[in-house]
Amino acid sequence: MSDAMTDPLGEFFRLIRATPVPDDAELLYGEDEEGRRRERNLRRYLALPHASVLLLGEAPGWRGMTVTGVPFTSVREAEAGVVPGLELPADPQAPWEASSRVVWATLREWRGPIPLSWPIYPHHPFVAGDPRTNRTPRPAEVRAGAAPALELVRALGFETVVAVGRKAQGALAMAGIEAPAIRHPAQGGARLFQEQLLELNSALI
Repeated sequence: MSDAMTDPLGEFFRLIRATPVPDDAELLYGEDEEGRRRERNLRRYLALPHASVLLLGEAPGWRGMTVTGVPFTSVREAEAGVVPGLELPADPQAPWEASSRVVWATLREWRGPIPLSWPIYPHHPFVAGDPRTNRTPRPAEVRAGAAPALELVRALGFETVVAVGRKAQGALAMAGIEAPAIRHPAQGGARLFQEQLLELNSALI
């Protein structure tokens, strides 16, 4: 029996681990204890009842996804139970992320099954020597990271892909994926993000 039949997400995780990891990036779903904890959390998230919409961001942030393994989800959202059963590290490196708060606050107003999120680059890119920072993924990293993103679309049957932010939209274009964009919630974009995401919800109903 093939891995795809026994584990629909097996190829997705294989492609994440096959994506090259430079010295200034971190593999979040490795074979170590923390990597397995993040993978269990991500599997719980991806198993939620969801709309046929995937929100594609740019890359994991050190305050949120790097801690929990779940896109746009920090310790604060995990403790609030946005995804049941998330496991947290004993000593989280950050308690909250601003974008995570905005995303989940908006999703509380979403009617019907919620859209899921994933970054076009699956690893956490950071400024060399300082993992508690974020940097923009390089074009080559984006191209390499497109494979697991496309596999996730296939595995979960998403019909619509929406970029969260212009950087994500440009990254998708570099990977050969054309997608409409909504405003990223960071740096003053919270209100527009909320409006555009809920407009998308209305268009899909």
